[in-house]
Amino acid sequence: MGMIGRLQELVAVPSVTGDEAAAQDLVSGWLKNDGFEVIRWDASSAELEEDPSHPGSEVEREVLPLVGARHRGDGDGPTVVLLGHVDVVPPGDPDSWDHPPFEPVIADGRLYGRGACDMKSGVVAMIEAGRRLVDNGHAGELVVVTVPSEEDGGAGTLAAIRAGYVGDLAVIPEPTGLDVVIAHAGAITFRMSIPGRAAHASTRREGVSALDGLAKVLAALAEDEVRRNEAESDPLMMDIGLPYPTIVGKIEGGDWASTVMDRVVIEGRYGVALGQSPAESELGLREVIYDVWRHDDFLSEHPTDIEITGALFGTARLDADHDLPVGLVAAAERVMGSAPEMIGVPYGADMRLLIDEGDTPCVMFGPGDVRQAHSANEYVPVDEVEVCADVLAEWLGDVLGG
Repeated sequence: MGMIGRLQELVAVPSVTGDEAAAQDLVSGWLKNDGFEVIRWDASSAELEEDPSHPGSEVEREVLPLVGARHRGDGDGPTVVLLGHVDVVPPGDPDSWDHPPFEPVIADGRLYGRGACDMKSGVVAMIEAGRRLVDNGHAGELVVVTVPSEEDGGAGTLAAIRAGYVGDLAVIPEPTGLDVVIAHAGAITFRMSIPGRAAHASTRREGVSALDGLAKVLAALAEDEVRRNEAESDPLMMDIGLPYPTIVGKIEGGDWASTVMDRVVIEGRYGVALGQSPAESELGLREVIYDVWRHDDFLSEHPTDIEITGALFGTARLDADHDLPVGLVAAAERVMGSAPEMIGVPYGADMRLLIDEGDTPCVMFGPGDVRQAHSANEYVPVDEVEVCADVLAEWLGDVLGG
């Protein structure tokens, strides 16, 4: 089966975060057939949660299904890691798709399906590049790792790191449009309750609407977003325009149309600035909200706390003159005819775990446009998948060629 056939087969597996075992079994079989020494194991979620660097999660689970594959060459050389995640986000409303999300379709040079872009195309491209290296012979060691739970924080990659799947260099083929990502932002998620005082609608002045408090919170978050983004001085992040967005994505409140609303609960996402830890970002968020409370007579007398929920995505940056991005750009230029850009991106990724926890320099380079990720009718251009495999194979030959 060819690479695009593998991609179709992998996309057809509905590996929504928390249910990745079948996809990992499939990938494990491919790697064994390609000549790798493969370990397919389940890491304990409970044990990993005790790790001080646990990156949070949004899905309850007992195990993390992982695949680690190694191929040792004939001579001395570095250890290179290719890592990708097999979990995908839920497909959402099936009526918003032109084709069923887990029945991949190729049309107009694009392969459609949930996970086609983020990031099963990158997974099959890195496996194909690894297969070619094995067939051609090499020095050093190639490590190929597929992980679960990237979409809700990165616990799968942390588990792989703790199991020893680290190296001297690493590439994650996330969707980057075939540019080389050397910096990424992070994010935390939060939940908070905004109080009010109930009253009959006909005497609404006797009550305090939680919506008024919500309006003040949203205004303060908007001002904070402007201030934080204007303070950024790293050109890689400034080029993005809005590297650290803040959103409120969920609002719940009220239980009767003619009652002044006495509580609103919101959930949102708050960006982690480059060089900042999730804990430092949390302190900044709390200061913004507490300032609202301090300057409001009702809220100051009815304080509530902010709960940090779900994933904790930190940030990462690799210097542009590091051998890894320089070498990858050079290989890509030979294959593509033009050099990809080195860029920063406004979202969190497992790259920071390999750098910070695995002491492994890492960049991201892969097929597809991140704007397609998580969307209905998600797709990846087939030719970008093929080019990605060619570039990774070229680069592996440079680094590990015998």
